[in-house]
Amino acid sequence: MKAFRVTGKFQMGHIKTPFTLEAIAKDDAGARDRIYAQIGSRHRANRYQIWIEKVTEIKAGDITGPVGEKQLAMGK
Repeated sequence: MKAFRVTGKFQMGHIKTPFTLEAIAKDDAGARDRIYAQIGSRHRANRYQIWIEKVTEIKAGDITGPVGEKQLAMGK
């Protein structure tokens, strides 16, 4: 499993809100799917309302967010 930092924007009402989140996945596509799921469940945004601008692979020790740390600890 690899660690990824994902940046982009999502539609919240009439405003596009920027985000930077971290995810643990096998590849770039898996990281994108996790981010779509996280934002969709938290903010009720559909996939077409989420714009991912950049996906960067990072070292597991560089994770700063609690969700990424939890995923890493669980081995997902």
